[in-house]
Amino acid sequence: MAWRDAETIFERSKNERTHAIPWASAACASGPWLSGEGERTRLWPVSLDRFAPLEIIEARWPAPPAVRTLSTTRLGGTSQGAWSSLNLGLGSGDDPERVMLNRERLHRFLDLPVEALWLDQVHGNEVVFAGDILPGSKAPSADACIARPGDPPCAVQSADCLPVVLCDEDASVVAIAHAGWRGLAKGVISACIEAMGCAPSRLSAWMGPAIGPAAYEVGEDVRKAFAEPGLDNAFRPAGSGKWRANLFAIARHRMQSAGVHRIYGGDLCTFADSRRFFSHRRDKGITGRMATLVWIDPRADRPSRPCGG
Repeated sequence: MAWRDAETIFERSKNERTHAIPWASAACASGPWLSGEGERTRLWPVSLDRFAPLEIIEARWPAPPAVRTLSTTRLGGTSQGAWSSLNLGLGSGDDPERVMLNRERLHRFLDLPVEALWLDQVHGNEVVFAGDILPGSKAPSADACIARPGDPPCAVQSADCLPVVLCDEDASVVAIAHAGWRGLAKGVISACIEAMGCAPSRLSAWMGPAIGPAAYEVGEDVRKAFAEPGLDNAFRPAGSGKWRANLFAIARHRMQSAGVHRIYGGDLCTFADSRRFFSHRRDKGITGRMATLVWIDPRADRPSRPCGG
């Protein structure tokens, strides 16, 4: 992504506004959507309870119909104060009971057949398989998750870090990575691609909301962590020994280097849009977490050719 394009995206995200329009029915499979370039926002019916409408962003990318991919916004939950309102992050300083109620609310909204698998994220490169985690188990310490048909949805939390979703062209395997700068430096995306077991040329990727390059000032240590060919355009001098880093460009480069070239998204800045997104940087570390989820819907038709077949 060019810097000029990235700054345009930052300004567009900062100025963007959406308006709540309730669904006619909570069970409606195709209710009203609020659309923007590369996204569409779905809304919780106002009449269900006393809380604000729940909004999610569903990815627009050429994934198979069975692959469901979405990111939450901060709207439509029960949390208060700095965590208002759909905070999904345990350990963020919010009341854990409210966080669990928010997760339950999200599960109801998505009509998930099973509870999503949440990770204990550690800014590393560990990958887990959703099907290997027993229901009710402690959240595994990992920053990437892979799911196959019949597995629980994989969820990662973020409040500036970049969620990266991957899927095979036949909907036989999906994955998601929590890619902050530390995870990117440790190779979380390449570890995820390798663990999926598919030829990278068969994969598509979608990048969810993250802090944009116009807002992400980092030190020389971060710049040195990515001192490699092809990443010069991912950093721009910010003065006083600081740099402005482009997480989207870094992730795109890492995926392309691994052989993944169908890459979408990367146009939503968490820092710029305080109405819709939590931002760890903007909110001085006291804030909630959004979530990005991916799963293979067992109720949808899938192509018959399996990954690697």
